[in-house]
Amino acid sequence: METHFTHASALELLMKYNKEPFHIQHGLTVEGCMRWFAQELGYGSDQDFWGICGLLHDIDFELYPEEHCKKAVELLTKAGAQPEVIHAVCSHGYGICSDAEPEHEMEKVLFAVDELTGLIGAAAKMRPSKSVMDMEVKSLKKKFKDKRFAAGCSREIIETGAQRLNWTLEELMDKTILAMRSCETSVAKEMEGMGL
Repeated sequence: METHFTHASALELLMKYNKEPFHIQHGLTVEGCMRWFAQELGYGSDQDFWGICGLLHDIDFELYPEEHCKKAVELLTKAGAQPEVIHAVCSHGYGICSDAEPEHEMEKVLFAVDELTGLIGAAAKMRPSKSVMDMEVKSLKKKFKDKRFAAGCSREIIETGAQRLNWTLEELMDKTILAMRSCETSVAKEMEGMGL
């Protein structure tokens, strides 16, 4: 699957509508994870497409939280995004703020990983290392079970995401930790380079 966006042009588009460093970092993290999953699941030639969908998935969230996954259609269409990118972006909010159902494996991964990266990121901040590099599934599961921890991260969405992929929750957690390890350093460098 081709996309005319490059990492730089997609990032520029994201930053046109998002100024909050947390949102930009989240976009970059999900992009890095999606690229890792593309390689892992045998879609290596599509990793740019997977990554761009990850980077742009929350394009409308900061300015239009009430219209999340709806305003995205307008913003992405205006930027010339192809229908596949728009559908993928909208499908990550399926059942919450969108009627677009995740169909392609990439969309199912995005749906599952988006919410989980938030939980893993919050858990990493609590660690002495402040990193996912030494995080294990066992400690993440404890945080997952504690409903007060990172309460904004929906456990239900994460579980539904694992089911859609026919993976166990542990499998999804394990793979997503590995995916976040693969991009933790590069995301930090890019944020630093932008002065964020």
